[in-house]
Order: sequence, then structure tokens, then C-alpha cells
Amino acid sequence: MLESLFSHPDFWKYVSIPFIAGTVGWVTNWMAVQMTFYPLEFIGIRPIFGWQGIIPSKAEKMSGILVDQTLSKIGSIEEFFQQMEPEKISAHLTRSIQGRIEEYTDEVMTERNAVLWENLPMLVRRRVYSRARRAIPEVMDNVVDDISKHVEELVDLKHMISSQMREDKALMVKMFREVGDPEFRFVINSGIYFGFLFGLCQIPVFIYFPGNWVMPFFGFLVGVATNWLALNVIFRPLNPVRVGPFRIQGLFLKRQKDVAESFARLTTTEVVTLRNIMYQVINGPRADRTKALIKRHMRPLLEGGVVRTAAQLTVGPGGYADLKKAVEEKAVDLAVLPFEDPTFNRERGAIVERIMRERMEELSSEEFQALLRPAFQEDEWILIMVGGALGMMAGFIQLFLIFGVT
Repeated sequence: MLESLFSHPDFWKYVSIPFIAGTVGWVTNWMAVQMTFYPLEFIGIRPIFGWQGIIPSKAEKMSGILVDQTLSKIGSIEEFFQQMEPEKISAHLTRSIQGRIEEYTDEVMTERNAVLWENLPMLVRRRVYSRARRAIPEVMDNVVDDISKHVEELVDLKHMISSQMREDKALMVKMFREVGDPEFRFVINSGIYFGFLFGLCQIPVFIYFPGNWVMPFFGFLVGVATNWLALNVIFRPLNPVRVGPFRIQGLFLKRQKDVAESFARLTTTEVVTLRNIMYQVINGPRADRTKALIKRHMRPLLEGGVVRTAAQLTVGPGGYADLKKAVEEKAVDLAVLPFEDPTFNRERGAIVERIMRERMEELSSEEFQALLRPAFQEDEWILIMVGGALGMMAGFIQLFLIFGVT
């Protein structure tokens, strides 16, 4: 049989089958991974034809799954904020505002009545600056302490992350790609090995059933099977299984410690940052509660004797209410600016990162797989069928170009 095979005029064509099948497997798996992430925006004509990467197209939904299935099991927004050390946040705010208190005071007062403020005796103006500077630490302590106690009421974590991912789809792609990089590389490269094995099985079938349908049919099988196998090897088995001396578990699940480290780092530097939390506190859907909180704590400063007198001298009793409103609005704006400092953000995030990493390492396999599994589950069947379609096309090309079928 072997002699007849080696002497067969199509011997080298048969030899080429597993190599071509391996190439088809690699290409189809590479396409599947690329279609998971790209393009970031829809390309084509809705709803007839077109494509958008699975993750970018469902960024908001996936971020919701991320919060519900992973972050909610690691900790709450209140706990994250407490770990960032509110007393240091308050001190940072105080330093930032005290350093420019004269500039901020002049800005508000000149907007109301520049001539009278500039003509006010310097002694009075200095007493206003001094009074404000002395009051700021207590005000900031009270504001931050109040925020830390009610941060769950002021920040909707799901809304914060969903809105960020919706506006920055590249960030969502970056998180999935970095966290699951070895798995995505495995999906691509496994196409070669699985495809080659299927190609070996294809040779005897084609020899005994030399019909024109065999090549396209096996091409379809190679495309479907390599994608399906690669995706399942990543997540199955869910828990470790002993097979003789070997311990078998899904590739992603075996990397729980490494994944926890990458995910915690990315999350605390890109998503759940102090800057993002404070932005939501001040500008999020519950910002009206924050403004009421700041207004309450600003009242003692604005109604102090020196400040009140200077204000009434400048804008008059009638304009005093408007001035208080202007100062409160300015205070809201100032509450965000200090958190643009990248160094301070990194310092606060490093504390949360450690806790997040440790807790992720303790998640069960069922809870842990929810971190990456949604990237594949969403429209997974489309990726598998696209692999099959590409494999079938390769089968036809192989049939026409290598075996000369016309």
C-alpha cells in the first residue's frame, strides 16, 4: 500500500494536504481573533452587510458583565475609595487649593465687581485670603470624609466603567488583549497544529473517496474545528483534572495568578482610578448630591465675619447670594483639578491594585473565567462559521490549483 502511495502520480499533492490544512487553520484562527477586536467602529452598510469587532460592538454590555461578574466580587467602590486613604486625598486637595487661594479668590471676586474688589484696602483683602487659607483644611477634611462615607450613593460604578468603555473602545480592546494575550496567541498558533492533524486524516479519505466535494468539505471542517477546539481548550476543563501524571485545566484558568496581576494593574491605572472616581463624584449622574454636600461644607467659610463683610462691601448685600453661588460653583470645579496629577493617581492606585490582585487570585474558577470568557462567548458561533467559510474557500482553491480540477 505504501509503495503504491509513494509511486502514485499525485503523491506530492497528497503530502501538501496537511500543510495546507495547517495554513488554513492558522489563517482562520488569526481572522477569528482579529474579528473579535477590530474594527473599533462599524464598517459597512447597516443592516445589510458589514462588521464591527465583537468587543467594541458590545463594549457597554461587556463592561457591565465585568462589573457584575468580577469587580463586584473583588470589592465595592466604597472599599476602593477607603483604600486610597481619604486623609491623604484631603491633604492633596488642601495643598493644591491653598497654593493658589489668592488667584482663585481674585478670580471669583473680579467676575462680580472688579473695580470695587481691586479698590478694596489691601489689608481687608489679605484678611479674606488668610481666613480662606485657614478654613480650607477643615473644609476639605469634611468634604472628603463626607464623600468617603457616601461614595456608593455618589458614584455608579457600572455607569462609570460603561461610559468610559463606550467612549474609549480602544481601552476595552487593550484590556482584553493584554490580559488574555497568551490565550489569543494560542488560538492563532493552534490552528497550525489542529489543521495539520485534520489534514492527515483528510489524505486517506481523499484517496478512497476522490470526489470534488472532499476538499471543500474538509476545508470547512478544518476551519470550524480548529476555532472550536482552540476556544474550548482555553476554558475547559474548568477545574483541574488528573489524567495519569498530568494535571489538565483550561489554559486561561491555569494562569489565574498572572492574569490577576495584569488585570489589577490595568484596572487601577486606566479604569478605577481616583481621577475617574472623583470625576464621577463631581460630574456623574448623581452630581447634584455632591454639589449639595460641598455647599453644606462651604457655608461656614462663606458666612464667616471677615469674608461676609468683604463680600458685602464689594458686591453689596443684594449680590451676596449670587457671590455665594459663584464660590460654590468654583469649589466644585476645583475639586477635580488636583486629581489630574498622574503621580498622585498612581500612588493611590497602587494600594488598590495589591488588594484587587490578592482577591482575584482567590476567586473560584467559575468566577474567574467570567473575566475573559465574554470576549469569546459573544457571537462565538459567527467566528466559528467564518472559520468554516474561509476553510471551504481554501479547499476549493486547493482543488482547482493543486489537483487541477476544472
